[in-house]
Amino acid sequence: MKQFKGRTAIVTGAGSGIGSGIARVLARAGMNVAVADIQREAAQAICSQIEGEGGKAIPIVVDVSDAASVEAAAEQAEAAFGRIHLAVNNAGVAMHGTPLEKISLEDWHWVIGVNMYGVIHGIRSFVPRIRRHGEGGHVVNTASIGGLQVNPDWHTGAYSMTKYAVVALSEALEHELKDSGIGVSVFCPSAVRTNLFESAKHRPQRLGGAFVRAQQHFLREATDKGLAPIEAGERVLRGIEAGEFFILSHTEPRPRVEKRHARIMSAFDRAAAAARDKSRN
Repeated sequence: MKQFKGRTAIVTGAGSGIGSGIARVLARAGMNVAVADIQREAAQAICSQIEGEGGKAIPIVVDVSDAASVEAAAEQAEAAFGRIHLAVNNAGVAMHGTPLEKISLEDWHWVIGVNMYGVIHGIRSFVPRIRRHGEGGHVVNTASIGGLQVNPDWHTGAYSMTKYAVVALSEALEHELKDSGIGVSVFCPSAVRTNLFESAKHRPQRLGGAFVRAQQHFLREATDKGLAPIEAGERVLRGIEAGEFFILSHTEPRPRVEKRHARIMSAFDRAAAAARDKSRN
């Protein structure tokens, strides 16, 4: 996707953090932006920033874990600005600091509902609309560096599981949209200055309601040292323009990801050796 000016983007989780940076950067590129977030006031505040910089934006309240809410958000974006060309399925919540066996069922439903179903619902509601107008476009799904590795020190199993799923969904979507004129990217950032550590404050009532997850407050220090959201947004815009599938923000995790892939390749080597031994017998 090369043309942005005058076209429309919808960004979920755009009231803060990475989503807010992406929304602001897209507006600076000339796009009309539907700022979708579960927090009305946060979405309105980002819209005010965008409008203060001369851009166009509308706030939309959305719970991405609810398919009907995402469909309604798509309808609102179209009603306000017309055809959607760029969809950024960005909303996500943290689930760090707790061993898998101790995570409650409510928390499982919540992290899967937002991080996985949020992307699924976005694909179902946004992609057909981009297809329909035939002008092409792009889909960005925000995963995490946690979608390419599991951090053994942070108990990221549940979070990483959902982010691995986002990578797989994105890979499948890229295959399915080949030759459609619709590009696909998966954004796998490392530390960005966000309030991810306190995402539990906004858990919907139907999934258990707001609460405090003290186990993951260590994320505050980690994210405080990260990129500014606007820098993350600029990285995403460059990735879209370049047609990148994997959009990464940092190089530091490379050795850990290479180690994981080396382990997989080693397993293939052992399988090959086992096949050779079988053929000799």
